[in-house]
Amino acid sequence: MASRADNLASTLSFSNFSKATELKQRIWFTIGALIVFRFLSFVPLPGIDPTALQAFNDRTSGGILDLFNMFSGGALERMSLIAVGIMPYITASIVVQLAASLHPALMALKKEGEAGRKKLNQYTRYGTVLLCVIQGFMVAKNADAQAIAIDPSTLFYVGTIINVTGGTMFLLWLGEQITSRGIGNGVSLIIMSGIVAQFPTFTANLFEGGRTGSISGVVIGTFLVVAVVLILGICFFERAQRRLLIQYPKRAMQKGGMQADRSHLPLKLNTAGVIPPIFASSLLLLPLTITQFAGSSIDQTTTTGQVLQTVLQYLAHGQPLYTLLYAAGIIFFCFFYTAVVFNPEDTAENLKKQGGFIPGIRPGKRTADYLDYVLTRITVIGALYLTVVCVIPEWGIAQSGLPLFLGGTSLLIVVNVTVDTISQIQSHLLAHQYGDLIKKAKLKGRMR
Repeated sequence: MASRADNLASTLSFSNFSKATELKQRIWFTIGALIVFRFLSFVPLPGIDPTALQAFNDRTSGGILDLFNMFSGGALERMSLIAVGIMPYITASIVVQLAASLHPALMALKKEGEAGRKKLNQYTRYGTVLLCVIQGFMVAKNADAQAIAIDPSTLFYVGTIINVTGGTMFLLWLGEQITSRGIGNGVSLIIMSGIVAQFPTFTANLFEGGRTGSISGVVIGTFLVVAVVLILGICFFERAQRRLLIQYPKRAMQKGGMQADRSHLPLKLNTAGVIPPIFASSLLLLPLTITQFAGSSIDQTTTTGQVLQTVLQYLAHGQPLYTLLYAAGIIFFCFFYTAVVFNPEDTAENLKKQGGFIPGIRPGKRTADYLDYVLTRITVIGALYLTVVCVIPEWGIAQSGLPLFLGGTSLLIVVNVTVDTISQIQSHLLAHQYGDLIKKAKLKGRMR
């Protein structure tokens, strides 16, 4: 039976949006912050030669740089102040999260509540700064090696590291401001806006190619149909969950009698999110990227050079071996990351402390085994779903020559962030509607 909140949410209408003043202010603040992010992506680093930079981008397209460029909203190919984007923070947060699930000291810190969470966030920021310094040095080193820098002196190295680190930390601060004063998750919105910002250019090039005949009309139609089907599938599977019934002991009621409380433990079908395809694609594109950076320093006449060239040929984007390893990597990281972020033993222990139990399952170890049993089986479905969503676009990209940023990873990020943001907007509208109902109830009570 639906609750009153569910009934109220089902009748929720966006016609009340004009009355929600706070929500409109939050949306305008979010839009303004994202505009600032887009402006920063066009501010170049000092000492970069734009002509040499354009030649380097044409020479290194198709590697892991395209993946990082997607997350930075095109800032990497322009060598802007936010060239590395928000990815150092994402990497640091993943590492800290994995360490908090594996290291005993950090695991104890994670269980301390709000104080422990603040301490872990502080470690994440330290890791972000360290990664920014390393990546800033790599950006300066690459600019020096590829003759992109006008004057590759020590001052250029120091200035690049400071600018890149400052740009990433400013994006992190901007994302936190969006989360607290805007709508949605700030870091996720920054990543999504960088991906979406490239869609107009791609769409124009796609239809221009269809007009000139360089891209077949069948390819364009197939791409649009597959994109719509994948978006609908992502919306369905990302919101899918297995809800386990949790029973709590009976308690006495005010009118006499006993009543048992019931709740549900939701287990998401895709617990790992977008982490598996990011890790799998990064590992597979790493050899190609190293070769591109090495350039002509690899001697093709030697045995090592010939072996490396053969491996790169089989691992090229769209090859059967690449597709097979990509799918295997997604499945592996799905199970690995799910096992790290969700601990059945801790969940079973928390349920036991609260007096809750799954009907028909003994509390304690039996509950942990049952949770592991259920989680393993839904992870299989989630891993297959992620594999299909990511492999089909990758295969289509290889066959049609479309840009890499239109892969399954970008679709997952855009759809997930959009759904989450819309859900938060609905929550604000629902809270506003509840406030109106409370005011009306108070007025009726005074009149009586």
